[in-house]
Amino acid sequence: MKTPDAIPASNSASEPARLIVDLAALRHNYSVLTSLAPNARCAAVVKADAYGLDAEPIATVLRDAGCTEFFIATPQEGAALRKALGPAAVIYVLNGFQAGLHAAFAGHGLIPVIGSSDSLRAFHQEGGGAFALHVDTGMNRLGLTVDETLALPAAHKAGLHLVMSHLACSDDPPHPMNARQLARFHDVLKAFPGIPASLANTGGVLLGPDYHFDLVRPGVGLYGINPASQSAEPFRPVLHVDAPILQIRSVPAGDTIGYGARYVAQSERTIAIAGFGYADGLPRAAWQSGTARLGGICVPVAGMVSMDLTAIDITGHEAFARETGRMQFYGEDLGPVAGASGTIGYELLVRLGSRLKREYSGR
Repeated sequence: MKTPDAIPASNSASEPARLIVDLAALRHNYSVLTSLAPNARCAAVVKADAYGLDAEPIATVLRDAGCTEFFIATPQEGAALRKALGPAAVIYVLNGFQAGLHAAFAGHGLIPVIGSSDSLRAFHQEGGGAFALHVDTGMNRLGLTVDETLALPAAHKAGLHLVMSHLACSDDPPHPMNARQLARFHDVLKAFPGIPASLANTGGVLLGPDYHFDLVRPGVGLYGINPASQSAEPFRPVLHVDAPILQIRSVPAGDTIGYGARYVAQSERTIAIAGFGYADGLPRAAWQSGTARLGGICVPVAGMVSMDLTAIDITGHEAFARETGRMQFYGEDLGPVAGASGTIGYELLVRLGSRLKREYSGR
């Protein structure tokens, strides 16, 4: 059977793929997180350019929603955020303090989250000031050990604003590591009476009030990801990619689609070729069981994702596809696509390509 010629989609195919960010959903998610931890202040993690969504508009909306404390990764991110938010915001730098950078931190009013004895010593030698102390309770990434923390001299506690640690397994609520880290954190806090404490990321907020302490610092929950589930609940999806349908074509039974000829059509299929690929952030591995949306209709990826293109099986929905000329990715399918790709929604967010035009709704 001869495969028919490709059928051009509607004129909207001339508009490139764009990233649509729903700021009303962002505000909703911040409200949900504050309600889940009513006895703690709710900060916002906006590192990595607000997980790929552009930190300036994201942080500005969160500030206007009542958020006063923000966490970023580097001093460079902090300087840009200070410019966007003005002098009132409290901005913590998660990657710590490096010798010689005291003037940069002080000049932009940034608070380093210090996680090693050497960094803490250098910070005080260069002038000190406000800082947060990162204690490792089991992650074995950044942070002073519990023993190092308990042995800190009084002089090194001057300017301490916050004691914090980070949960390794909060995306797996029954994991014993959660309770183990909580117990270790309680032991640490005995040495810091009256100092505010923070342990909970988004997963920690969902673990319940035992993990909330004085300050919670959610990241992905703000952007519509429940780290313990492929469903966004109790959050709302904040983003989706709207991509053009460049061609609609028929593929006969037995033909293959995409690189590696890994996908074989079991019956005659109608395939839409969308202008969105791994150069834009969609993992190649999403072909295995990834999905997209044609309006509200869930449709499967068909064949290996290419650099700029993805094939989608729209069999039975050809007329609607020709009418709209557009396909939606991520949104409520973000979790399932991440699972199909062997990764997590966090990674999909930060990999969103720079050529995707960011558009914001719900202002």
